[in-house]
Amino acid sequence: MLSIAPEKKRAKANAVDIYVGRRIRQRRRWQNMPQAALGEAIGVTFQQVQKYEKGSNRVGAGRLQQISDALEVHPSYFFENMPDDTQSIGQGAPNQAYIPPEVIEFAASDEGVELIRAFSRVGNPNVRCRIVKLLKSLGEHDW
Repeated sequence: MLSIAPEKKRAKANAVDIYVGRRIRQRRRWQNMPQAALGEAIGVTFQQVQKYEKGSNRVGAGRLQQISDALEVHPSYFFENMPDDTQSIGQGAPNQAYIPPEVIEFAASDEGVELIRAFSRVGNPNVRCRIVKLLKSLGEHDW
């Protein structure tokens, strides 16, 4: 017999939704865009952006196009490098973060290697934080 108010089971996040959400978050952070700014650009709240990024809410095709426009990428960007076994995305993917090509290129350069080695020798977390802040402020100036 059908129930008038059937109990709704909360569905687990789909592995593809989780992967796409992580890619949205990575790109947004790479653009230095707050969740609120992305939400405003696509017409939703920052809480909704959080749900998209966690994969708890699915991103429809139209919304994905809006996100792509706001983050200045093609919609296919969010599916790049997706593991063949999408079932494993929920378990092991946090350690498999996407690294943008420009970061890989810099890290492979002589300057990048020197910077990474020198930074890794700084043991004090407060000093590391100050170094990052210094580099950010230097990057904001047009030399």
